[in-house]
Amino acid sequence: MNPEFVERRVGPPLVRKAVGVARAFQWGGLRQTLDRPSWRSFAIAMGALAAALFLALYSGAAAEEGHLFIAGVAALTALVLAGWVALTIVPALARRTPLSWLSYQIDYKVTREGVVYIGGILVVALAALNTGNNLLFMVLACLLAGMLISGMLSRIVLGDVEVTLELPEHVFARRTILAIAELHNQKQLTPSFSMSLVGDVAEADKKNPRTPPSPPVLDRAVYFPYIPHGQAARQNVELTFPRRGVYRQDVLGLRTKFPFGFLQKTRRLKSGIEVVVYPQIQPTEEFYEILPLVSGELESFQRGRGNDLYAIRDYQFNDSARHVDWKASARTGALQVKEYAREDERRVMLVFDPFVSAEPTDAKAAEQFERAVTLCAGLAWHFYEISSVMEFRSAGFATPRMTAGDIIYDILRYLASVTPLKQQPGKSFLDSLGESPDIFKIVLTCHPRGTIPSHIWNTGYFIFVQSL
Repeated sequence: MNPEFVERRVGPPLVRKAVGVARAFQWGGLRQTLDRPSWRSFAIAMGALAAALFLALYSGAAAEEGHLFIAGVAALTALVLAGWVALTIVPALARRTPLSWLSYQIDYKVTREGVVYIGGILVVALAALNTGNNLLFMVLACLLAGMLISGMLSRIVLGDVEVTLELPEHVFARRTILAIAELHNQKQLTPSFSMSLVGDVAEADKKNPRTPPSPPVLDRAVYFPYIPHGQAARQNVELTFPRRGVYRQDVLGLRTKFPFGFLQKTRRLKSGIEVVVYPQIQPTEEFYEILPLVSGELESFQRGRGNDLYAIRDYQFNDSARHVDWKASARTGALQVKEYAREDERRVMLVFDPFVSAEPTDAKAAEQFERAVTLCAGLAWHFYEISSVMEFRSAGFATPRMTAGDIIYDILRYLASVTPLKQQPGKSFLDSLGESPDIFKIVLTCHPRGTIPSHIWNTGYFIFVQSL
């Protein structure tokens, strides 16, 4: 009953990838993004503004010397040059220059070291204002410059980093899996230092605290000490999901305290990861108690390959050619097949009845329902391991009758998200099982004993959830 062997049977598992890219300002990226006409326009603008500055200074000097006409012409020319640059060149440069690095938001959180540093800034600022000492003002300027440099370096470190989180295709509850977190530094000149990939809470969940958020996928921080420019770094992450269900990670975060550790900066990235966690596949006490009873009922019901001839019937499309009775076929003019008293290639219908009579909020009923889901998943996996032909039915979900290996993950995916349903008056879900009297049924139901329809009682084995 170990689901690990499925990887050897069906090949390497597929992975899901969630990719987000954090863009930030970088000198090398800005230089590569701007084309030659932009650089030419930028040089012309700087030259025109330099000429306007020179003319403005010259105008002031000419006015002091009494040459008012020359001063007015120089001032007017400087104003025209500055206006020309503002109306023609600046808009063109704005259209060509990528300014998306100004729009994204970084969340800041002050650390203990940062509190001490800010306290020092306030002390120095008060001392400088009270004493008027120029040296204290220079020290204060250096302290403020340290905060400014910290913010700029953090934006550079967090910028242009592509995030990829790879997860196995099939994930089971309470079973540790190995995920791969990868950060690709797309910057051409600067590396990234001391960065962590964290699972974060989406803003929508914070704005609606009454709505419980979906369980996160990444529940721990993944640390990357150094990512060279233009390269990627990978870290293995062990994840364990405590229960079945759908886990979503709407937002991932890139977090760093680089360079001084005064502030913890977090850059949010939309990820859209969704992981379906199957029920736990582990034999329980109920499974070991029920399996021998199920096997005995199944052997007494089924007819198939064995030593004792049971009957001869018409050929069906899914019968093996080696069971054809050629003498009987020649006598009747139609293909006839031998049936034996026992079948090794078993066929079974697994039925999960999600309708409950108690309120879905009842703690005891909820616990019994979870046990029933786990037991149903274990039975489905058991028939998958012995290569049975299986069919699965539940409320609003059904699979065709085929080899269990072709439908096992569809069944587990349904069981991962099934919830109790309130029983409505009228026709019962179990009444529809009478349409298939030719197959043995294993039914997990919340209905009490004595309420099972008589026409399906003798064609199956019933497991009552109240007894789990």
